[in-house]
Amino acid sequence: MRSDPLIDAHGRQIRYLRISVTDRCDLRCRYCMAEQMTFLPRSALLALEEIAIIAERFIARGVRKIRLSGGEPLVRRDIGELVRRLGGHVGTGLDELTMTTNGTRLAQHAVALREAGIRRVNVSLDSRNAETFRYITRHGNVAEVLDGIAAAAAVGLRVKINMVALAGLNEEEIAPMLDWCVAEGHDLTLIETMPLGAVDEDRADRFVPLTRLFEDLSARFALSRDPHGTGGPARYWQVDDSGTRLGLISPLTANFCDGCNRVRLTTEGKLYMCLGHDDQVDLKAALRDGGVDALDAAIDGALAIKPARHDFSISRGAAPAVARHMSVTGG
Repeated sequence: MRSDPLIDAHGRQIRYLRISVTDRCDLRCRYCMAEQMTFLPRSALLALEEIAIIAERFIARGVRKIRLSGGEPLVRRDIGELVRRLGGHVGTGLDELTMTTNGTRLAQHAVALREAGIRRVNVSLDSRNAETFRYITRHGNVAEVLDGIAAAAAVGLRVKINMVALAGLNEEEIAPMLDWCVAEGHDLTLIETMPLGAVDEDRADRFVPLTRLFEDLSARFALSRDPHGTGGPARYWQVDDSGTRLGLISPLTANFCDGCNRVRLTTEGKLYMCLGHDDQVDLKAALRDGGVDALDAAIDGALAIKPARHDFSISRGAAPAVARHMSVTGG
């Protein structure tokens, strides 16, 4: 089988694959999806075996990190089977297998994730205030997420909190969230809201530039630039003398595309080369129609059309950059 590296048309080597194992989620975060969502029929999804085969082709061709996401990955039945299979490649081709989760089911799965080879999880947590959390997620119980985070830490999983900055909702909680992360030994990444998919609110009303937040945090914490990288778009700072890192993902105020090394596989088998573009290649059809050889050829075709950068912008009343929701593409 082929093992040639994955190089796009701009000379960037692809070393990071994000896989959405389901578009379904047990929360309905306001900036992410509409309250009444129509999810894909189960018959449209890749089988877990197919996900594993595709992932293993990427590993053979130089991908060093895989992140499982959704939707909410832990709502998919038998997700543990996929985690165990991919976790078996850690140290023998794969440097790291991670997961992004909303944390609602993390307490039940933490031990199994650790045993399967995951060492680090990203947990989406936009507020530790019960009422604010319930409003943002439309019905979520923050206690379940906090219990999941505690369970993950207890079994030795490194936890990174992902917090979308939302004007008028959680701005005042950002510094306290960083204080809490320092006390608990977690990392924190702040994220600008992205114009993906139609939602029930105008995202411009909630947009907070991270440049402004960073100035505020710099006045309260001793932040020093950290060269650490996880393969994603975040830039990192060390917080005080702690072991906590502060990450910033700022697609709108500080474009990060020059060093992009990522592609995304959706739950229905489409490979998107950029979060902010609609160009995609159907890997499910290639695999089912022509096997591994056709799959490799389809991946090559995808690399040839990977764009140089996204075209995100945000303004009042503006349409989303792409019609699909983040939950379809994977975080």
